[in-house]
Amino acid sequence: MRPELTGDLTRWGFRTIVRNRFKARSASSQPDRTEFQDMGGSRGVTRRVFFRRAAAGMGVGIGMPYLLTGTALGNATKAPANSRITLGFIGVGSMGGGHLNTLLHNRRVEVRAVCDVDQGARKGAADRVRKVYGDRADCADYNDFRDLLDRKDIDAVVIATPDHWHALIAIAACRAGKDIYCEKPLTLTIEEGRELVRAVRRYGRVFQTGSQQRSDHRFRFACELVRSGRIGRVHTVRTGIGGGPTCGWEPDVDPPPGLDWNMWLGPAPYKPYTPRRCHYEFRWFYDYSGGKMTDWGAHHNDIAQWGLGMDESGPIHIDGRGEFPKDGLYDTATRFTVVYTYANGVRLICSSEGHGCRFEGTDGWVHVDRGSIDANPKGLLEAKLGADDVHLYRSPGHHEDWLRCVEDRRRPICDVAIGYRSVTVCHLGNISMRLGRPIRWDPQSEQIVGDDEAARWISKPMRAPWHL
Repeated sequence: MRPELTGDLTRWGFRTIVRNRFKARSASSQPDRTEFQDMGGSRGVTRRVFFRRAAAGMGVGIGMPYLLTGTALGNATKAPANSRITLGFIGVGSMGGGHLNTLLHNRRVEVRAVCDVDQGARKGAADRVRKVYGDRADCADYNDFRDLLDRKDIDAVVIATPDHWHALIAIAACRAGKDIYCEKPLTLTIEEGRELVRAVRRYGRVFQTGSQQRSDHRFRFACELVRSGRIGRVHTVRTGIGGGPTCGWEPDVDPPPGLDWNMWLGPAPYKPYTPRRCHYEFRWFYDYSGGKMTDWGAHHNDIAQWGLGMDESGPIHIDGRGEFPKDGLYDTATRFTVVYTYANGVRLICSSEGHGCRFEGTDGWVHVDRGSIDANPKGLLEAKLGADDVHLYRSPGHHEDWLRCVEDRRRPICDVAIGYRSVTVCHLGNISMRLGRPIRWDPQSEQIVGDDEAARWISKPMRAPWHL
């Protein structure tokens, strides 16, 4: 059993006591997300406030000499050492590497460790950290995420592993006292999502789901127009997320040197290694992901939920139809249409055709995608929202929003519960498609109703010794 990351002054030192005071918040103390609008209203004593008071002798209660080096005091590229958020990265491939490259240059963080089951990826990531930090570099690299989570000097982690690992690692990070940024889609199953929300609330963690479109002003403005009634009564939302690929068969081969294939599989069923099962291609296997439905559906269906005001709910009826590969390695849907019906009669139609999110109402429509927004009537694009209109959470950027919330203990723009509800929409679509029949969902009890076979698809067995 790995110990919880707690301790006293004699065991872990002054820095741990600071960190534990900084982190210790009960789930009940989490503020409503709308409080973020007042950035000056920080809750509790943040790390920066703690050290500012310590420097002035205000109520720290511990006296000890403290040597301030030039690095500790900070400079133009780095904040003072004791006000930085220390990070570990778990999964540093394509998306994880992108997060690392971005956050490496954020003056408010210090990257302390990286983890990946691919030796080449993790060594390369550690080298990038050392290159950026120069003489002050102190970046360890790990094969096993548990070794990184055992580090007492890490405040928060960025998780960008294949999807089938997200929940297990994130729950372990909660227990270890870390705040979390986790890539979408949040989980492999609905049950994993439930358990993850419970863990985040129980341990009082700050959790940002990597659905970064919520931090884009175009998506926010589109949802504000819709929720302010500017297109009349909404009756239909259409999300286009593209079709899935196919591939032929390829022979089983030995994993490349430096790849811990057994650890890569983790809780998934054992399968021999083939290159197309690994790295980016894992998306096209239901053992590890959910195809386009969870890949891009976790983005555009998330925006549909936001625009409909359904962050705490979801559809009640799901009717999915899909086409699947007839041979080859991949098994996720290639073409599909899923019709979701909400209790208020609004339909969300998610399709492999097109791209983006389009809200249709009695008085017009708004379509938004990455880099573009369109509307009918066109005047909506120049609309000014008044005091009586809906004004949604304004994120300063997805990473920056998370870092600020780590400091002041507020819930970020895509909190774990929001990520769970959005990925649940996608999972329900996949379940209906794979069964080939409609299903009914109760958003309050979070259960598939009236269909025992479909209800069993909410969870999935894990390969020993892994379990929720």
